[in-house]
Formats: sequence, C-alpha cells, structure tokens
Amino acid sequence: MKVYLDSLRQNLQGSIEAKQTLLSDTARLESFGLVADLMVRTYQGGGRLYIAGNGGSAADAQHLATEFVAKLARPRAPLPAEALTVDTSMLTAIGNDFGFDEVFARQILGKVTPKDLFLGISTSGASPNIIRALEACREVGVTSVLLTGRDGGKAAKFADYLLLAPGKTTSEIQEVHQVMYHTLCGCVEEAMFPLEDSSTFNRPHPTLLDH
Repeated sequence: MKVYLDSLRQNLQGSIEAKQTLLSDTARLESFGLVADLMVRTYQGGGRLYIAGNGGSAADAQHLATEFVAKLARPRAPLPAEALTVDTSMLTAIGNDFGFDEVFARQILGKVTPKDLFLGISTSGASPNIIRALEACREVGVTSVLLTGRDGGKAAKFADYLLLAPGKTTSEIQEVHQVMYHTLCGCVEEAMFPLEDSSTFNRPHPTLLDH
C-alpha cells in the first residue's frame, strides 16, 4: 500500500511543480495571452478552430473541440471546432493512400481556410504528422498554434505561435496542456458571450453565420 501512495505523492508533486513553473514564467504566460487573443479574434472574424494530435493528444483534441461546440462553464451558443482525429474512414484512406504523415495535412488542405485557426498538439514536438500539418497551414495561409512541451522539438519552427508546457514527463506536460486549453476555451467564452441571452443558446453566434 505504501508504495502506491508514494507513487501518487510523487506524481502530484511533479504536476504541481510543472504548473508552478508555468505560473512564474512571464514569457510563457505572455505567449498564452497572445494565443487567447488570437482565438477570440478568429471567432469574431467568423473563423473556425481545427485541432489535431496523436494518442493522448488526440483525446485532448477531441476534448477541446467538445468544449467549444458544447460548453465549458456557461450555457451559450455553440462555437465551431473540429478535431481532425475522429473520422476513421478519412484517416485510414489518407493513411493508406498517402501515408500516416499526411492524415492531418490533407484535411487541412481540403477544408481549412485562411480565416480559420489550426491547433496542433504534440508533447514532444516531434510528431511527423503534426509537423506536416503545420507545413500545410503555411501552404494555404492558415495561422497555426503548437501546444507542446520541453523545447517544442522540430515542430516549433513551423508554428506561428508556440505554447510550451513545462514538465519532466509526458504525463506532466499533458496535465499542463489540459489547464491551458481549458483556460483558452474559458477566455473565448467570456469574450464572445459576456452577457448571453438564454434565448440564443442554440443559435450560431452572429459572426459565424457567413462562414
């Protein structure tokens, strides 16, 4: 029993230290503010959010897309967001015909527009399909954000904006990612729906009607 509790204490301490590191890092906090403002402006301009990742980051992509379309903390109209990880027919067709590195990039080339925003999630910054997705964003003029860890890896040089999560392990980085993306969604909710009328909960936001 003691060894299990020691493991829990160790993991909790690591998670706390990672979050404290972020809390005291002015540069990383300023980068977060820039990305939050970018997301708000994307939605205000009628754009949409597209998100991608692998493994646990794929789950995070789906989680975040759900928060935008459903809600995070307040009843409101839906905001358009899509995880590029959920269509098995598309993923397997692209993977089979063009290679797994193209599974997100080809979707970006096919449906993402310059008024939209792409968020790639990779704890290592070394995921080939996220790197290729960021390259595809540049090809079609789509602004990109990379949510990653450590030094951002190879993917960092291809993203327009970088969110670096502290953490010594993948799990610690992912735990910080969750705090960051929940907060991003909360910032967008507050900016887009400051005094939401319950009669508009199921209507698209006015700025999204022309997409």
